[in-house]
Amino acid sequence: MVQSSATDVGDYLAEVPEERRDALTELRQMCLAELKGFGEVMAYGMPAYERDGTAEIAFASQKQYISFYLLRSDVREAFADRLAGQDMGKGCLRFRKPERIDFELVRDLLKATAAEPGTIC
Repeated sequence: MVQSSATDVGDYLAEVPEERRDALTELRQMCLAELKGFGEVMAYGMPAYERDGTAEIAFASQKQYISFYLLRSDVREAFADRLAGQDMGKGCLRFRKPERIDFELVRDLLKATAAEPGTIC
């Protein structure tokens, strides 16, 4: 999917490929549940979750995979052992198949992000 022009997350999810919609909806529900006090916005054409006007988490349906953006370098460092076997870019986890998303890991990353503010990469 090329950068979305959706104005809200509901519209974004409606336009993603059907085979990814359930996984992306679950990511959204986890973000809403775990990121208390964060705002849900569309930023750079993808759903993002910001605290005090700064995005700390985002996700997107890319052409070849689903991306989960973990924009906090301190959280990435704290989870280095668990992230070691994952397909990672500088600030994102890549899941090439929706059924391979490690939702337990994602939930733990969200909880750590929500616990306190930190350094954005």
